[in-house]
Amino acid sequence: MCTLEKRGDIFYLTLTGSDEHRLSPTLIASLLAALEEAASQSTRGSVLVTTSAGKFFSNGFDLAWAQSAGSPAGAQQRLHQMVDAFQPVVAALISLPMPTIAAVQGHAAAAGLLLALSHDYVLMRRDRGVLYMSEVDIGLTLPEYFGAVVRAKVSSAAARRDVLLRGRKVRGEEAVAMGIVEGAHDDEDGVVGAGGRLAEELAGRRWDGEVYAEIRKGLYPELCGVLGLATKVIATPRL
Repeated sequence: MCTLEKRGDIFYLTLTGSDEHRLSPTLIASLLAALEEAASQSTRGSVLVTTSAGKFFSNGFDLAWAQSAGSPAGAQQRLHQMVDAFQPVVAALISLPMPTIAAVQGHAAAAGLLLALSHDYVLMRRDRGVLYMSEVDIGLTLPEYFGAVVRAKVSSAAARRDVLLRGRKVRGEEAVAMGIVEGAHDDEDGVVGAGGRLAEELAGRRWDGEVYAEIRKGLYPELCGVLGLATKVIATPRL
C-alpha cells in the first residue's frame, strides 16, 4: 500500500512496508487514489515527493499474482490487467498540477523504473539500488506507453539502448552520467533529504500548478498522445 502525507506545501507519497512494492492491482489503485487526492488539494507551491520504505523502490508488476491465475492464458490476462491499470498512474503524474520528485532509495525495476521516470526529477542512492528494465531478460515486450515514457525522459539514444536492449543494471553514478537521474546520494537519508530540499526550493517558486502541468505536457507531445492527455491554453499571467 501507500500513504500520502502533506507537510506544508509538500506532499510525501510513500510506498509502505518492507517488501518489493510490487505493482499489484491493489497498490496501483492506491497510488492512483493518492495522486488524485494530491491533485485535488494542490495550491500554488505544491510539490510531490515519492519514495518508499525498505530495500526496493518498486520491483515492477506483481508477476507472482499474475502467475497464480493457474494457466498461461490467465497469467497473460492478469498481466494485461496490470499494464492497463498502471497507465492512468503514469498519466496522473504527467498531468499532476505540481512539480514531482522521485527519491529512489532502492531498486527500481521494470514498471517500478517507469514509475520513477514519470516524475520530473529522479534522485537515487549511490551506495545501493539499481535501475533495471528487465523485459528483454524475462521475455516480455514493452507496452506502448512504456517506450513513450523512456523516449520522453531519457534523451540519450545510447542510454535507451543500454537500458532497454541490453537490460543493463544501472547504479547511481552511472545513472547520473547517462542523464537518467539528477543526482546520486550516499544513503537513504541522503536521497530523501535531497528530495526534500529540492521540493522546498521548487515550492518557494509558488508556481501555478495548472500552468505547470500544461507546460509539462507540452514538453512530451508523443507521450501525451499515447496516454490520451490533451493540452489546453491557460492565459493567467502573474502580474
